[in-house]
Amino acid sequence: MFARYRLERKVDALNYKVDLILQHLGIENVTAIPAEPIRTVPTTARSAFSWVEIDALVADGKKIQAIKRYRELTGAGLKEAKDAVESRFRY
Repeated sequence: MFARYRLERKVDALNYKVDLILQHLGIENVTAIPAEPIRTVPTTARSAFSWVEIDALVADGKKIQAIKRYRELTGAGLKEAKDAVESRFRY
């Protein structure tokens, strides 16, 4: 969550700097390329998250399924989910 917020602040700062450069060079009417929207998980899904199911999968030796389930429940990326599950259980 904090990494995403920090990234958004950096992008905003870069956009501001690009706007200043364009203004300084006298460039106007720059059309923005539409970006693909960020996929978010509904608040109800995030609030319903519990480690119980993830713990059970890891206890059964199903680490990959636990990572997949974590991603489904939280909307996290692969690296973030892998790190979260592995930090919970030190192998």
